[in-house]
Amino acid sequence: MNAELLAAFATFAFVSSVTPGPNNLMLLASGANFGLVRTIPHMLGIGIGFTVMIVLVGVGLMQVFDAVPASYTILKIVSVAYLLWLAFKIANAGAPQGGETQGTPMTFLQAAAFQWVNPKAWTMALTAITIYAPDRSLSAIVLVALVFGVINLPTVSTWTLIGQQMQRFLTDARRLRAFNWTMAALLVASLWPVLAG
Repeated sequence: MNAELLAAFATFAFVSSVTPGPNNLMLLASGANFGLVRTIPHMLGIGIGFTVMIVLVGVGLMQVFDAVPASYTILKIVSVAYLLWLAFKIANAGAPQGGETQGTPMTFLQAAAFQWVNPKAWTMALTAITIYAPDRSLSAIVLVALVFGVINLPTVSTWTLIGQQMQRFLTDARRLRAFNWTMAALLVASLWPVLAG
């Protein structure tokens, strides 16, 4: 990958990582409900989990979709169902009691596993491999994964920090409930490209 193509790819990785999607909306909600420190495992799960996902998609999983097109449809159905369940959990997150929000933030393993049912993550991974590692050589795939890994973690962390800053506004149980319902609705709305496509 030459310098010009690398710069174009880094821009793609930045824009696709920092824009709203299921990961970022859940980090915003987690930052608001649990703060930065308790959300760190969730952030690391996204960053590392997505990097590993890119490598695995590049070295073989794309061929599964080529060979069995129905597998992509099954993935979409599972993804939509899981995201609807997560939206329900966010909408019904308990209001703070005694200064501590009820519930727990997503763990490292849960966040890493979530990448496999996240429609935006699949779109990003498939697009990156198709355009920026078309020969699917191991070196090109690893480079794509590393660039995403370096760019993804700081950009998604921004959403947690924004959520944490919102904690001051969300001290009232009604405002927190409204925020959680709004985040759940936005998470459901993020499914529109999947359902429309």
